[in-house]
Amino acid sequence: MALDIDRLAPVIRSAWGPDTCYPYAREQWSDENPSREQCGMSALVIQDLLGGDLLLGEVFVDGQKIGYHYWNRLPDGTVVDLTAEQFAEEETVVGCEVVERPAGAPRHFAEPYVVLRARVLNMVDRNHASLPASTG
Repeated sequence: MALDIDRLAPVIRSAWGPDTCYPYAREQWSDENPSREQCGMSALVIQDLLGGDLLLGEVFVDGQKIGYHYWNRLPDGTVVDLTAEQFAEEETVVGCEVVERPAGAPRHFAEPYVVLRARVLNMVDRNHASLPASTG
């Protein structure tokens, strides 16, 4: 059976932890909101394994930009945002642009990406011999 988002999504979700979110937010991470601050790393791992576009929007609260949000568009056009539920009612994601990903591991926050990617690859069915090797 081929790897697809239906099989990959629960694996990624179960791989989240405080060590896979943005380091500045580790104290905010909780089991009650496990997707909090996991967007960049998750979107990169999805792109690694399934391809497609990396999408970027801005996060606003009361008209003030407080950050960015990443998600994916798969090669078949399906939009996937595994971390959309992280946002509180007062947080709004605005805009959507395709961003080019630099080659190799991310320059910023590489450690949580490498941890998440390794954890996901270890959990994915071993029958997927075509999965790429770690870039981290």
